[in-house]
Amino acid sequence: MTTFQAPKGTYDLIPPDSATYLAVREAISGPLRRAGYGYIETPGFESVELFSRGVGESTDIVTKEMYTLTTKGGDQLALRPEGTASVLRAALESNLHRLGNLPVKLWYSGSYYRYERPQAGRYRHFSQVGAEAIGSEDPALDAELIILAVDAYRSLGLKNFRLLLNSLGDKECRPVYRAALQDFLRGLDLDEDTRKRIDINPLRVLDDKRDAVQKQLVGAPMMRDHLCEACKAYHEQVRELLTAAGVAFEDDPKLVRGLDYYTRTTFEFVHDGLGSQSAVGGGGRYDGLSEMIGGPALPSVGWALGVDRTVLALRAEGVELELPSATEVFAVPLGEEARRALFGVVTELRRAGIATDFAFGGKGLKNAMKSANRSGARFAVVAGERDLAEGLVQLKDLETGEQSPVALDRIVDELRGRQA
Repeated sequence: MTTFQAPKGTYDLIPPDSATYLAVREAISGPLRRAGYGYIETPGFESVELFSRGVGESTDIVTKEMYTLTTKGGDQLALRPEGTASVLRAALESNLHRLGNLPVKLWYSGSYYRYERPQAGRYRHFSQVGAEAIGSEDPALDAELIILAVDAYRSLGLKNFRLLLNSLGDKECRPVYRAALQDFLRGLDLDEDTRKRIDINPLRVLDDKRDAVQKQLVGAPMMRDHLCEACKAYHEQVRELLTAAGVAFEDDPKLVRGLDYYTRTTFEFVHDGLGSQSAVGGGGRYDGLSEMIGGPALPSVGWALGVDRTVLALRAEGVELELPSATEVFAVPLGEEARRALFGVVTELRRAGIATDFAFGGKGLKNAMKSANRSGARFAVVAGERDLAEGLVQLKDLETGEQSPVALDRIVDELRGRQA
């Protein structure tokens, strides 16, 4: 037992489970790559101010959950709690929006950090795949991103997820709604911290998960009743495009998400098999975020899907992903001459695109074959001094038990043929 353990609220991702996580990341990013989204990677830490401005000073993420540090030079940094602000900052810094091809379509994958109470499905270190489409205000773009997420989930075999959809209006109609909501909230029996939110961002109170607060919100004014004609028309186009694409959704007038930058389209994917931590991903439109962090007006939309939560959803549905075997061929040498010869064969097989492993450590035949079976390989290539003297190796099918001699100089072609 080592002296050290993973920090509280984190986990180590190790084989064989790690193969599932890699497959989920691949499945989520696949539809994005086919839709013209390019990969972006940003630092694991950014200026604290980037998140306080973009995510919102009234959010739990900024007020309670960010990991912050002060550098030796006095800079205030934070481990990234989400991906959108970082991606937009990088796009602006690199002037991607000035290259003349809007929207700028980007996808990313990485680790994020929030100081939260650890529980099933909620970690202090977690993994997401995200996508952002920067610089275009078009309901078809909102619909595209939602459809790509749905296609990713479906490709994994997930069935019991639901899409919640709402509109948060824009700078024209939200102020009127904000005032109406503030008037309503000030008449409720709320704790001091929640009352502070009424002045900073009253929509966040709607997102409060506590039963005592939710009971008082019955009859609260809803954004859908205050949308301007432009926002109504925009939202209806998104709904029509989703319906035409065969994407089912549920209108949720209380859906605001936990970030301050959202405008108009807002959505969340939930899975009822995950208990209280039911959200597996979500996103929305954030038309004013670029200006919040010092950039030009760049209407944008995006989402982030939780890899950890998606894996839990797969387990909840009993979905077993078809994962490629980590090893297809296992080489078993008997003696030093065979060791040198088969090591060369292993290298050739790998270069031919065949996943191959080797019985390291000078194991005897019995132990080496146990290793071959544990590796999950379909075939074992076995060779001793007598085989090599005849220019042969023994090829054993580990599923059927059949074994046959193959010329040493033909073994790579033989195995390549069997993989076809």
